[in-house]
Amino acid sequence: MTQEEARRHVLGKARARGVAAEVLAEIGRELTARAHQRKLEQLTEAVRGGLGVRVVVEGRTGYAYSEELTAEALDWMLQEAIDNAGLQSETGGFIPAGRAAGHKDLVGEALRGSLEAKIQMAIGLESTIREDARVKQVLHASYAEREWSVAIASTEGADGSYRRGVAGMIASMVMQDGTSRKQGFDDEWSTTAAALEPGRTALEMTERTGRLLGAKPLRTGRYRAYLEPKAAAAILAAFTPMWNGKNVAERRSPLAGRLGESIGSPLLTLVDDPLLPEGLASRPVDAEGTPGRRTVLVEGGVLTSYLTNSETARTLGQENTGHAWRTYRGILWVAPTNLYLAPGAGVTFTDGVVVAEVMGVHAGTNAITGEFSVQALGLRVEDGKIAYPVENFAVAGNFLALMREIIAVGSELKWVYAGRTACGAPMIEVSALTFAGA
Repeated sequence: MTQEEARRHVLGKARARGVAAEVLAEIGRELTARAHQRKLEQLTEAVRGGLGVRVVVEGRTGYAYSEELTAEALDWMLQEAIDNAGLQSETGGFIPAGRAAGHKDLVGEALRGSLEAKIQMAIGLESTIREDARVKQVLHASYAEREWSVAIASTEGADGSYRRGVAGMIASMVMQDGTSRKQGFDDEWSTTAAALEPGRTALEMTERTGRLLGAKPLRTGRYRAYLEPKAAAAILAAFTPMWNGKNVAERRSPLAGRLGESIGSPLLTLVDDPLLPEGLASRPVDAEGTPGRRTVLVEGGVLTSYLTNSETARTLGQENTGHAWRTYRGILWVAPTNLYLAPGAGVTFTDGVVVAEVMGVHAGTNAITGEFSVQALGLRVEDGKIAYPVENFAVAGNFLALMREIIAVGSELKWVYAGRTACGAPMIEVSALTFAGA
C-alpha cells in the first residue's frame, strides 16, 4: 500500500483500540555524482523511506517503525509500539492536539535537470580546482542532491506534509607552495540546482585553502578575534543544544532559568526560522505537525526563548515553538531548523587574528558547560590588513563569554549545512579570545 494508505491504516487501528497515536512517514532520495581526473568516477542514487509510529498508553510512550507497508507489517509495528510503551516507567507522555496543515512543496522544479548536466557540474568543479598549479591532489569533488518527503498525522487531528530538497558542491583538496602543504574541505549548498556555479565555487574553494599556505606559528596569547562566517557558524552549531528545551528542562544547559536575562552583547540577535525563504532546512510543520514559526532566541543580547516541542513546552511552562524533530526510525527530540546570528553593520579590521577554519568542533566543545577548545587555522591582522597566515594554534574559552565579547557583526550571512538543519552566521569580531599556540 502507499504511505498515505499506510498512515490511514495505522491511525484507524489505533483509534479502534483507543490508543493515541502519531504517524510520521518519510521518503528520502540522495544523488551523488563524483568526479576524478576530469571524468565521472562514481554515480550513486538511493531512495529510502518508511513509517514510524509514536503511541501513548496511559501516559507511557512507545515507538516502532516499519519499512514494509503491508497490513501485517503495520499491525505488528503498532503492537510493538504499544508493547514498548508498556515497558516505560514515565507516565507524562501525550500526543498533542493538531490540525490539518495541508501539503507544501518546497522543491517544485528546483532540482529538475538532466543527469548528464549534473554529472558535468561535478566534472566542472574538479576540472577548475585542478587548474590551480598549487593543487597537488583532489581528494573529492562531487555534485550532490538531498530530497525528503515528510508526512505527519495523528489520532488527535494533526495532518500535514511537505517536500524539500537541496543541491550542493563538495570538494576536498591538497594544495602546496614550496614545503607548505594544506588540505582543505569545503562545500556550498542551495535550494536550487541552477544556482550552483561549479567554476566560481571551485575558485572560491582554492582561494580559501590557498591563502593559508606558508603559514607561520602563532604565539600564545589573547588577541582580538575575527571569526569568519563559516567558522562562527560551526561553533554556533555545536552549542545549539543550549537552547534545546529538553536539555533546559533537565538542567543540562547553562541557559536554564535565565529567560529575560542578558547573556550576550547588545549586537547579538539569534533567530531560528523554519519558514525562511530559500532556507536550507525550511519546513512548514515540525515532527508533531505543529506549524513552524520564526522564533527569536536572543534579542539584543537578551535570552528570549528556548526551542521546544509539545512535551518540553509543557514541562517548562512555555509556549510550544514547533521544533519537534524525529525521523521515522527515531524518537521525539528537539532541533533547530534555519538557525542564524542576524547580520549587523559590518566589521573593520584593526589588529588581531582571523579565525578562518576550525577543526574537531564537536569533540572540543561542551554544550553543558559552554567550554570550548578547538584547533584552528587563520590569518594575522596587523595595522588593519591581513599580514600573513598562521597555524598550530587552538582557540579556547567559554561560549557565553564569547557572546558577551562580540563588538562587531558582519553584514553577509554564510551557512553551514548539516543534513536536516542549517546554521548561519556573518563574520563576528570578539574583543579578546585565548589562542594557545607556539
